[in-house]
Amino acid sequence: MRSSAVLLILIAIATGAVAAAQNLGVRMIVVKTDAQARDLRARIQKGESFEELARKYSADTSATAGGYLGTFAVTDLRKEFQDGISGLHPGDVSPVLLVNGDYVLLQLLKEEETRWQEQMAAGRQAVQQKRYADAEHFFQASIREAERFGPQDARLGTSLNTLGIVYFAQTNYAAAEPLYKRALTIRERTLGPEHPDVGATLNNLAELYWSQKKYAAAQPLYERALTIVDKTAEPESPEMAAALNNLADVYRAQQNYGAAESLYKRVLEINEKILQPDHPDLGTSINNLADIYRELGNYGAAEPLYRRALGIVEKRVGPEHPDVGGSLNNLAALYRDQGSYAAAEPLYKRSLTIAENAFGPEHPNVGTALVNLAGLYHDEENYAAAEPVYKRALAIYERAFGPENTAVGERLVDLAELYQDEGNSAAAEPLYKRAVAIVEKNQGPDHPNLAASLVNLAVLYQNEGNYSSAEPLYERALAIYEKAQGPEHPNLAGILVNVALFYQEHGNYAAAEPLYRRALAIYEKAFGPDSARVAATLESLAALLRKRAQNTEAEKMELRARSIQGKH
Repeated sequence: MRSSAVLLILIAIATGAVAAAQNLGVRMIVVKTDAQARDLRARIQKGESFEELARKYSADTSATAGGYLGTFAVTDLRKEFQDGISGLHPGDVSPVLLVNGDYVLLQLLKEEETRWQEQMAAGRQAVQQKRYADAEHFFQASIREAERFGPQDARLGTSLNTLGIVYFAQTNYAAAEPLYKRALTIRERTLGPEHPDVGATLNNLAELYWSQKKYAAAQPLYERALTIVDKTAEPESPEMAAALNNLADVYRAQQNYGAAESLYKRVLEINEKILQPDHPDLGTSINNLADIYRELGNYGAAEPLYRRALGIVEKRVGPEHPDVGGSLNNLAALYRDQGSYAAAEPLYKRSLTIAENAFGPEHPNVGTALVNLAGLYHDEENYAAAEPVYKRALAIYERAFGPENTAVGERLVDLAELYQDEGNSAAAEPLYKRAVAIVEKNQGPDHPNLAASLVNLAVLYQNEGNYSSAEPLYERALAIYEKAQGPEHPNLAGILVNVALFYQEHGNYAAAEPLYRRALAIYEKAFGPDSARVAATLESLAALLRKRAQNTEAEKMELRARSIQGKH
């Protein structure tokens, strides 16, 4: 979209004496042909929104604000504009004006509309400058103005949605959620269920749930947003790519890799057609698809994609740029998964060197690179090499974020797992306990991350034979996952298996069996009847049934598990 000279001319003349009359709000549409301008004018006169048509068709930079230019005194406008609006009433549209080869429509705003627009414009500017306290003030004022139009006015939905965005940017999810929900209700009623603004609010609400790892709540919202985009946007457009990618991300988070793979493929196909070959979004699309192949164990498909993404970023920013580190880590992680530690180590070390040179030795990005390298040594069971690297990463995070930050808790778990694998439970236990306390303080008593931390500590106690300490931790973790992610999430199945193993080891076979069966049902539904996780769960359940002398059913499960394993 080219920028028109019309707006510059209008403002250049107006800036000297705007204060003399601030009650005249003006919108503008700029197009290339007289025929298009006349068609748009006729549509507006038949009831279509000037604001929406400006967003869709105007060639001026004001299009993103619905054509809104600001407030002006009539006498400050250039002669063509004064003549064009002469005799108009607020809400009316000017005749088609020819200015510098462009065809222009102007609309005068009513006083109350102007007040609302001014608050919105000030709020948007504050958001761009990340002055969130000021933005909150302006958008709250815009809500008060919009409520005068009526409780179901589309402008009220816009103000509520935008204030929700401000709260979301500050991670104040509790304040953002009711605003998004109210905005969604208003927009559905006033604009219809398939309007792009409805899709935008659906996406905002889904992103809020995504950020809280409430994937089951996010998924239907992303799906509905994609349906709207499918009907209102071009099939090969940035809007379509973004909507597909959002839904793919939530499928991936729920470990529905088959569904995620097909969507990521579509995103990549779109981006290959509409983006330049070195565009960062194209590299992201390639990485996302490679990640899915890696998680599916299809390393042969993943490697060339990771290498292609690395080549894109190196060409775009140079081999020593920090952005290269992410691609190096992805390729290294692939080799690490394959047990190709000799191939992974130099990539991790190169990523670490890039981070140290770019950010300095105490930056959190250096900490992340250290964690990756330490994890490689950990996998190799080179505990002596891993421990000091983990400790250095932990120290960096503590200095950067403070001792009670969530990221510090994650680093504590890394070091605790190392000690646990070394058989040093006495060193691991206080680290796990500290990690549990950090997660609970920062994310609350019902967050899935807390459940994961509780399981870590429970496993430690179980390995020590301290069943009385392990059992309540497992039970609490199970309750958290069920509440946070729903009864059919694959992560819940993992916890069910852990608890079943605990009961089995403790000799409580009657308690273990229904947990195994429930986990099996979840895995079958999430990944299909022939997945590796189904096979592993069948083997565990069969072993339990053998202990309960249910040999006939156990044999059937063992045969099915072997059949599945033969397919992989």
